[in-house]
Amino acid sequence: MGASAESGAGNSENREMKLAVMGAAGRMGRALVRAIAEAEGAAIAGGTERPGSAALGRDIGEVAGLGPLGVTISDDPLTLMTEVDGILDFTTPAATVAFAALAAQARIVHVIGTTGLSAEDEAKIAAAARHASIVKAGNMSLGVNLLVSLAERVARALGLEFDIEIVEMHHRHKVDAPSGTALMLGEAVAAGRGIALDEHAIRARDGHTGPRPDGAIGFATLRGGDVVGEHSVIFAGPGERIELTHRAGDRAIFARGAVKAALWARRRKPGLYAMADVLGLNEGVADHGRQSFK
Repeated sequence: MGASAESGAGNSENREMKLAVMGAAGRMGRALVRAIAEAEGAAIAGGTERPGSAALGRDIGEVAGLGPLGVTISDDPLTLMTEVDGILDFTTPAATVAFAALAAQARIVHVIGTTGLSAEDEAKIAAAARHASIVKAGNMSLGVNLLVSLAERVARALGLEFDIEIVEMHHRHKVDAPSGTALMLGEAVAAGRGIALDEHAIRARDGHTGPRPDGAIGFATLRGGDVVGEHSVIFAGPGERIELTHRAGDRAIFARGAVKAALWARRRKPGLYAMADVLGLNEGVADHGRQSFK
């Protein structure tokens, strides 16, 4: 059992890809279940929740508002991964790192939309990608990934007289900041300028800050209401300003992107891929972290 024919596990690409949703009862988890149910070539084959969750033992389709699908939510990811071709994971950093290790053992596809990952978490996921086909992105919508590509190109084209600010807003329940998408955009504009984001990012301003440092990449974080996600990259120059903006109105766009990524990764060798790879946007732009292992 495994994620792709190329992994040597013997899956037929002519049958539906069996997918499981980690954190299946959450808002994003329910959206993922619905996206799998609607997708051609994919089938919902399982889901997990944390121990003690009220969703354990319930039908995953009923939890997602689809009606019974004959698939029960469990708290046993180890057993689940022996039964599926891939997992969709928008959970927490600690859970995602644990799932990555299990997916590597099972040689299955792991699609990661979890944000707030530390450098140590990233290193563990990269190690797992030596044995699993992993697609990891701070945002899986087509529009956002186009925005990332455009932001890099604009940053490359403009001189240092243009200051760069990244503004993001999300719902009041989001727990990490800046958002994973904002950091994707920061990495993109830094790559466009040939600099390291960590050395130029300004994530907070308070009190007497002094003048804006040359070459800084600023971040502003807004939280409130039920905003799904809004991101803007502002290039402010002398006498003119360029703004690139994406507004998400429905989590379904991220869920559909995640399913698309899983189906794409099924036919790929083990490695760590970005959503830009899935969408074919990496040609002619800098590589934002793709690693492929033979």
